[in-house]
Parts: sequence; structure tokens; C-alpha cells
Amino acid sequence: MKQRVFYLLKFYVVTVILFVVAKVFFIIYHISREDLSFLDFFQVIRHGLSLDLSMTLYLLIIPFLLVMASLWVRIPKWVFRIYDGIIAFLLSLAFVADTSLYEFWQFKLDASCLSYLETPTEAMASVSTGYILIRLLCVLLASLVIFWIYDILTPLFSKLNSLSQKLIATLIFLLLIPLIIIGIRGGVDESTTNIGQVYYSQNQFLNHSAVNPVFSFFASFEKTASNNVTYHFMEDGECERIVNELYNTQSIGTDTLLTTQTPNIIVILLESCGGQFTEISGRSDITPNLNRLAQEGIYFTNCYANSWRTDRGTVCTWSGYPSFPTMSVMKIPSKSRTLPNIARTLQTERGYNTHYLYGGDINFTNMRSYLVSGGFGQLTWKDDYTKEEQASAKWGVRDDITFETLYQLTTTMQEPYLIGYSTLSSHVPWDVPIHHFDDEVLNAFYYLDQCVGQFIEKMRKSGTWDKTLIVMLPDHGIVYDGLNESTPLLNHIPMIWAGGAVKKTQRIEQICNQTDLPATLLGQLGLNHDDYTFSRDVLSKTYAHPMAIHTYDDGFTMMDGTSFVNYDFISDRLVKGEGMATERLILQAKAILQAASKDLNGR
Repeated sequence: MKQRVFYLLKFYVVTVILFVVAKVFFIIYHISREDLSFLDFFQVIRHGLSLDLSMTLYLLIIPFLLVMASLWVRIPKWVFRIYDGIIAFLLSLAFVADTSLYEFWQFKLDASCLSYLETPTEAMASVSTGYILIRLLCVLLASLVIFWIYDILTPLFSKLNSLSQKLIATLIFLLLIPLIIIGIRGGVDESTTNIGQVYYSQNQFLNHSAVNPVFSFFASFEKTASNNVTYHFMEDGECERIVNELYNTQSIGTDTLLTTQTPNIIVILLESCGGQFTEISGRSDITPNLNRLAQEGIYFTNCYANSWRTDRGTVCTWSGYPSFPTMSVMKIPSKSRTLPNIARTLQTERGYNTHYLYGGDINFTNMRSYLVSGGFGQLTWKDDYTKEEQASAKWGVRDDITFETLYQLTTTMQEPYLIGYSTLSSHVPWDVPIHHFDDEVLNAFYYLDQCVGQFIEKMRKSGTWDKTLIVMLPDHGIVYDGLNESTPLLNHIPMIWAGGAVKKTQRIEQICNQTDLPATLLGQLGLNHDDYTFSRDVLSKTYAHPMAIHTYDDGFTMMDGTSFVNYDFISDRLVKGEGMATERLILQAKAILQAASKDLNGR
């Protein structure tokens, strides 16, 4: 009996130590980005211990049952070894994946990573083969070490001979089961063990470091167990009142900024090109062409991205539909096909010919399904190019090649036409064919800007320039050079309308979201946009409550002309608040999420 209890205790203690060691490695790996002290290491370990203890009890269940069974029958050691091998591999995979992905995602390992395994080529396009091989080697070595440790701990158990000993020992083990359950749930209170309980700092990196990655992964399945997400913060009547105030979709007294209501339209989603790379940040040398076009056309100076990933940002742009913290609507075809779309509206109301261009895999994140159901009659993507062109960049066909395709489409498509185009080269691993900056990130955005400039110059010389509207805006911003969700600049994006169809140069100073593009554009074209219930005509006199909301994994930011908030759902607290109206902004953001989730669940 004593041998069995000691084995379980050793398994428990060693597993907790492994989780602690993983935290230390996690911090050390990312420490160059943070100014940390020895006390921070201690605090991370101390605050994260509750999740480690709980997760370890989950992992202890199988050894506990095997040891209990060994009281009555002989359990060969190879049975324990199979479990030890599985756990060693899964722990190693979780530790390495969590540490590696954090620098890209800025949140802990969760189940959302599984959706990208459907298209592994696209999922791994952001990193080099060497990067992947090194991490696979780390997983292998860590697995061997952890398995070896567990194997040393495991003795060869023999069944007890005396019936009374068996009964007494079995009874003791049965009595331990409630204690294990209580330990897993974190006590007998109403609230159970959750990720938010380890959050203790205003520095989100320290909070994330304290989170057990295995616990985070399995806990996230609760969020992704169904296609729907539900937020309920207030009575429906109160929610409806707030949202109706914020989202008046009518176009009344709209200033006419275009020379025609049937221009040829090109909408370019500039991959990751947030305001930190344009004149918004105060720098003029990274994207000189975009900066110049902003001064020559219609420039929405206070536009903000709704989300942090391309699949979310694409839906926000074309459907004027809000993003959600933990779910991508594009990945749910049964829902995304019910959304309004600029392409379908123009196709139905004005007979526009529609085409979408993307140099990557258009099946990634169900992009094809969304575009086709949204009204795009033709698609051009990676498979339409030569093998050499497909290999020109890690993500697919690089931008200078696809910009040339875009130009050719303008010469061959029947007018009026709508072309959607997503660039891709300004994305990790930043593999572009020029070298202007030593910083590879800045260099990639400079390359994107050069492609934009060359395309615009070719268009100016074409016969269709005078009747063409070119809308340019990023799909989202990126974490770079110390920016995080508490910094408004992270999601501040330029939206520029250029082309000969623009009547005059104008700066639109109102705060708005990329979701406001459909209503604003359709308003300029004299088309009804009542279906776009979460999109506002920024140029309309009804636009009385300028604000912008942004969601990221388990949190949101929101701002208006007076205040800014960054709110975290995991810890259920305000991470950062500026201005006098922070409580109002939190209430409004929650109302938007509640209304949007109700709308989505009803589709």
C-alpha cells in the first residue's frame, strides 16, 4: 500500500515540477521583449501554481485507477509505460508549441490551433523548415527526458495477498476520489478552476506566463465545442437600446464624394499594414506611396481594425459584421453564407461583375466558401499560377506578381466590375525580393508599398482610371516593436479611397471601424444597406456616435472621442482605461457582442 501511495505522490510532485520548469523556459525564451526581475519569475510560478496543481490531478487519474486495479490484479509495467509515453509526448508538444506560437499569437495555447491543421501547408508558411525541425527535435528530446523520469518513478506493483488488505486499501482509494475531484475543481465553492484565477498583474505577459498551457488548451474546447458563441451581459431590452443608438444604418444627407454611382471598384486588403507602418505612426519612409495617396484621395484618418486575423478582418470588411474574441465566422459556412456582402449587393442591385484575387490557398479558413456564397463570381488564387510563381513566397504567389494580375483583370473584365484582392507578402516570414531596410518587417511593408505605387501609376495611364474607385485598407494590425492591445496604435489602420472616381481630396476625421466600409460605400452609390445592421455610413448625418470596437482572443478594446478601454474576459477586468467614460464604453462593447452573438445564433 505504502509503495503505491508514494508512487502517486512522486508522479504528482514531478508533474507539477515539470509545469514549473516549462514556465521558466517560457519566460526565458521571451525575456528579450520584457524587463523582468527575479521576483517576476517567483510571482509567475506562485500565481500559476493553482492551475498546475489542478491539471496534474487530471493527469493523475489514469495512474490512480491503474494503481487501484493493481490491488486486485497484476498490472504489467508496460501498461504504465504506454501512458507515460503518451503523457511525455503530449506535455512536450504542449510546452514547445505554446512557447513557439506565443510570439506570433500573443495568447496561450488553445484549441483554435487545431483548425489550422486542416491546411498544414498554409499554417506552416510563416516559418522556415529549419524552425520547424528544431522544434520537432525539442519535442522529441523533451519527450524522451520526461518519459525517462516517469519510468524511473514507476515500480513493479504486485497484487496484495490478503483479502482484508485489498478491501481496506480499496476503501482508502475510494475515499481519495472526492479529494481528487475537489482538487481538480479548485475547492468546494461555486466557481471552479479557471484561467482567470492566475491573472495577477497589469503586465499581460506575466499573466500569460502563469497560465498552464495544457489546462488552457483543454479549457478552450468549452469555447469551441459548438459553432455558436453566446454573450449575455444585460437584459435584451437594454442591449437593444444601446446597440440601436450606436448602429443607425441609414444614409441621410450624405456628402457625395464620388463622380459616379457606378464606378469600377477595387478593394485591396493590405496584409497586416497597420498604422504603425504608415504616417499614422509619424514615419513617412516605410509606406511613402500610401502616405501620398492618403493626401490625394479620401482619407479616413481614424479607422480601426475590428479583429486581429485575416479571416476575421475579411468578414468585417466585406460583410460589415463584427468579429468575436474566440470564434471565426468565416470558418462556419452555414453562418457566413447568410451574411450580407458588398459583392452580392453590387451584383444584384447594379449588375456588377465580381472577381476575387488572392495569391495564397483560397481554401484556407473556408475562404472560398465565404467568397463564393458572398457573390464573387470568379476567383483567382495560387493554383492558377505556374509552379515557379507559386514558390515565389512562402505563403504563395508574391505581391508584385498578383498586382500585375490585378491590373490585367482591370483590362479584361466587363464593366462595371468589383475586384477584391488580398495581398500576402507583408506577413511572416517576410520573404520579399527587395532589401531596403535592415529590419525584415519594415522591409516587407516597404515592398508592399512599392507594389501599390507601381500599380497605381499603371492605372493612372489606363483608360479606366477616371471611372475607377480603389479602396485600400489593412485586414488587421500586428504586434510589433512593443505594441500590444493596450496601445490604440496597434489597431489604428489607414483607409484610403483613391482613383479617378474620387471627386475631391478629403480627410474624414470621425472614429470608425473597418466594418463601416459597406454602409459608407453603398451609401455613396445610392444603394440601400439595411441588411448591414452592424455597419454605419460614416458620411451620413445619422452617424452621431463615432466609436470603434476591436476584439482579440478573450478580450476587446473600444474607443470613442473621449476614452479608451482594454478589457480582458479571462480575468473579467479592465486591463487599461483612459478617459472619463470607461464604464460606458465597457457597457457598450458588451452590448455589441451580446447583440452580435444573438444575431449569429439566429442565422
